[in-house]
Amino acid sequence: MKTIQAQIKGMHCAACSGRIERVVGGMEGVEEAPVNLAAETLSLTYDPDKLSTEDVAERIKGLGFEALFPQDSGLESLHLELGGMHCAACSSRIERVTGNLDGVNEASVNLAANTGSFIFDPALVSRRDIRQAISGAGFTSEVQSGGSNLFETRRREAEEKLAAQKREMIPAFLFALPLLILSMGHMWGMPLPLWLDPIHAPQTFAGVQLLLTLPVVWSGRNFYLQGIPALLRGGPNMDSLVAMGTGAAFVYSLWNTIAIATGLGDPVAHAMDLYFESAAVLIAMISLGKYFEARSKIKTSDAIRSLMQLTPDTATLLRDGEQVTISVDEVEPGDTLLIKPGERIPVDGTVADGRSSVDESMLTGEPMPVGKDIGDSVAGGTLNTHGALTITTERVGQDTMLARIIRLVQEAQGSKAPIANMADTISFYFVPTVMTLALIAGAAWYLSGAGFPFSLRIFVAVMVIACPCAMGLATPVSIMVGTGRGAQLGVLIKSGRALQEAGSLDTVIFDKTGTLTHGRPEVADITMVRGTMAQTEAVYLAAAAESQSEHPLAQAFVRHAKSLELDIPQPDAFEAIPGKGIKATIGYREVLIGNWDFMQEHGFGFDEDTFAEAAVPHYESQGATVIYFASENRLNALFAIADEIRDETPEVIATLKKAGLTPIMLTGDNAKTAQVVADKAGIETVVAGVLPDRKAEEVDRLQKQGRKVAMIGDGINDAPALAKADIGIAMGSGIDVAVESGDVVLMKSDLRSLLTALNLSRATMSNIKQNLFWAFAFNTIGIPVAAGVLHIFGGPTLNPMIAGTAMAMSSVTVVSNALRLRFFKG
Repeated sequence: MKTIQAQIKGMHCAACSGRIERVVGGMEGVEEAPVNLAAETLSLTYDPDKLSTEDVAERIKGLGFEALFPQDSGLESLHLELGGMHCAACSSRIERVTGNLDGVNEASVNLAANTGSFIFDPALVSRRDIRQAISGAGFTSEVQSGGSNLFETRRREAEEKLAAQKREMIPAFLFALPLLILSMGHMWGMPLPLWLDPIHAPQTFAGVQLLLTLPVVWSGRNFYLQGIPALLRGGPNMDSLVAMGTGAAFVYSLWNTIAIATGLGDPVAHAMDLYFESAAVLIAMISLGKYFEARSKIKTSDAIRSLMQLTPDTATLLRDGEQVTISVDEVEPGDTLLIKPGERIPVDGTVADGRSSVDESMLTGEPMPVGKDIGDSVAGGTLNTHGALTITTERVGQDTMLARIIRLVQEAQGSKAPIANMADTISFYFVPTVMTLALIAGAAWYLSGAGFPFSLRIFVAVMVIACPCAMGLATPVSIMVGTGRGAQLGVLIKSGRALQEAGSLDTVIFDKTGTLTHGRPEVADITMVRGTMAQTEAVYLAAAAESQSEHPLAQAFVRHAKSLELDIPQPDAFEAIPGKGIKATIGYREVLIGNWDFMQEHGFGFDEDTFAEAAVPHYESQGATVIYFASENRLNALFAIADEIRDETPEVIATLKKAGLTPIMLTGDNAKTAQVVADKAGIETVVAGVLPDRKAEEVDRLQKQGRKVAMIGDGINDAPALAKADIGIAMGSGIDVAVESGDVVLMKSDLRSLLTALNLSRATMSNIKQNLFWAFAFNTIGIPVAAGVLHIFGGPTLNPMIAGTAMAMSSVTVVSNALRLRFFKG
């Protein structure tokens, strides 16, 4: 199966998204196809051997929508502003020079606009190569900002659409307001001149209303152009409701106007039975609501936009001792860049020269700048506070940490939470049900003798008060804003499911090293077994043996040897035994390093050295891990490795307990050492001596007890347990976190980020429930009132104009409520 995300154009309400989801989801080869109305995306999981994205796009087109799938050709595009061209010979020369480059598939130059577009294979040719070829031909070039940025393109399209809505809405109100005064003014005590009075000039009265209504109907023509075809295709949506409701009022009024003009019946009676103002004001108010909704929806992507703006447009390249300013798109791996004080770092890399502090708060949420020296990693988007840095670039473009974070957040914003399923199911049947209810209500009142005008008003009110948009937007807008806000706080939540599940946990399992502790163990003490070797020699051999291991404890040996200024050779042979230790050969000596069980397997003991043996419980009582070192066929030394508990750990554990969650520590360490750390942290339940492959089994055991389990670990050694848990939370170490691990990634090296993630989940779910409540309550109460239920008992009826206004504002209310999550505090 392959998963790909597509942009969907033409959706207007939950009925649209629900129809696409059901139809595409029923295609052969499609595993799932959730549609996000707020993000206007389709997340398609399908078998590429059974169907193609072109098949899906064609099926969606048949439903009346447009699907835009990303091109998976591996080619990239470069858009340049060109200078120095004077004639067609110039543009042709640029096309010929660039087109001859190996890897350039297409070169198109527009002489009138002074621009050029180039399609190329980045594996064969770089952006810099193309620009250098243009420069060598005697012309200048500048990268067009945002030329290939899909996000900015979509946002720009949304802003252009918003501007168009505003342009069409203004004349709608300019004509609808005088129409309302003309049609209703005399009922409010506002006298009309005789030439407009319906009693004295019914034909003029009706004709002027018609003339004022036509521009409003034209401004809202999209309701009819989209709603009526959707109805004819058997997939009615919100536009269909508006089109049928306002259309019925307009056609009925038009018929009465024709009757007045042709002398059929009583012209005064016909003039008093016009509903042009209902149709016009409905269109104007619903257009206003859709405008406010669209404007609010643009704000839901502000978090993504703020992350994208972290990357500077240019970089300073050091080439042959000179500083050259280039576009950040031209930076390649291996380049040497100069980062001046106060500048943002453009790409990921390693410090080659210089020393400074870097503000990483925009990526990790860490408020304090982090010191950087030669050999340290830096990430694109972070801010160099003081001191110049020279960096060697490693990851550029879409491979940078910032780009990966943005991609994860965008995928999360396009995902759906399980809580949305009920609303989606109801929304699918909602519009046809409302149409049926409107017809039944109108017909019932007509048959009961209420008269056609009254029945028509009931029909129109029911049609326009129903709001499938509010139900469709209730969940996705909250997820979009919540996941975006999480990214700003250094918490990456990868899906709507994870966001929902995180708020319903009852058990949190902690790995010890790197989670409850700092994850940087150090050699705290060494005890030599009497009559073996010198301590320095033991350190030298242990560091040489452990230099090939990536285990955190192994690095403690290496760091200790370096602090003693010992040269560390490479071992001649190396073998790791998971959960036990290592074997290595250094020169002619075989070295074994590991736990006590590992030593006993090889027949090594203390040989009646009671002093060394007594050191073991002493170290363990201090919370240190004891590592045994053996060489030349006997036990030589004990290394006490200490990893200090995080300062915030006790506070976080206490807060979790107060919230009703059960903390559990899961570690491969021995029981005594683990218990000391657990006591300091405030954790009562400890599972010690667990090998990496058994951690997932412990998670499964707790789940079978009916618990909702979160596993929080370093995201690498704990991968099976993270995957098995209901929610896997990868604890990051600054910006070097493996963002592919876990459902939630804590970018900041601070355990309090866990509380931020859990609280954000609860806040978002509370927001979603508020939205769903108001969306369902509005329709549950509004539709019966519009159908005239209160009027049966002597109460009022609902004016269609008020009904339409309420419908328009319900979606605005839902989106505005979701936007409150932008102000969530960690």
